[in-house]
Amino acid sequence: MFKIRIFLIFLTLIFLHSCSKEVEKVKLIKETSQNDEMISAYNKGMNFLDTGDYFAAGKKFLEVEVLMPQSQWASKSVLMASYSYYLQDYYSLAIENLKRYFKTYPKDKNMAYAHYLLAMCYYETIEGEKKDLAPLVLSKKELVLIIENFPDTDYAYDARYKIDLINDILAAKEVYIGRHYIKKKKWIPALNRFKNVLNNYETTDHVEEAIHRLVEIYYILGMEKESLKYASLLGYNYNSGEWYKETYKIFNKEYNVSVPKRKKEKSKILSKIKSLF
Repeated sequence: MFKIRIFLIFLTLIFLHSCSKEVEKVKLIKETSQNDEMISAYNKGMNFLDTGDYFAAGKKFLEVEVLMPQSQWASKSVLMASYSYYLQDYYSLAIENLKRYFKTYPKDKNMAYAHYLLAMCYYETIEGEKKDLAPLVLSKKELVLIIENFPDTDYAYDARYKIDLINDILAAKEVYIGRHYIKKKKWIPALNRFKNVLNNYETTDHVEEAIHRLVEIYYILGMEKESLKYASLLGYNYNSGEWYKETYKIFNKEYNVSVPKRKKEKSKILSKIKSLF
């Protein structure tokens, strides 16, 4: 009886060992199959991207993350999907994926690129000084983050340029609101807007008009000394500009204004994503 029991134990051990090998084999086959699917999905995503079908590319890249969420390709695929949606002008989808990327892959090596792409998604939704500037403020926040945390990257170099453009739009917004207050004869709020341009956006093209408007408002208020002070400031810095000529007209009680417009360009640095991945 004892020998039979030993024999049964021996058979059980053999059976369990055999099952263990089969399980490992099935697991290996399954992982290999998933890996092949992941590679296939990623390649299809790249093909869609190359042919301009950006929405389909985005969907394929996200399939890669679903298939192998723990692999090194998961985080890259989320960025590729976000970039694809960016190219399609589906900024809300790109932003949604990027926010998830920051939470899911906080230590990913492509963090600088991700912040830059997010900044550009916000930046591309800016419509000018008459519209909501919330996306612009969010874009500036991301660009400042890049400069502070990734100062030696190409993204930081371009971020500085983009911040100058953003400041130009913010200054334009101040000037736009200031002009509105002038029409409503709300002189103090108007003065505050134009002084804000001088104090916070002194490197923008809107400083010249802001100084002219200060001359104008103080003249209307009968504060000729203040008006002449800003007229002198305008003459010292922009004595050959159009707004200086308009300032002269103020003292002759004749003045008209014209406001130049600037164009924004879509960023090209984002195309580096292919070389990254």
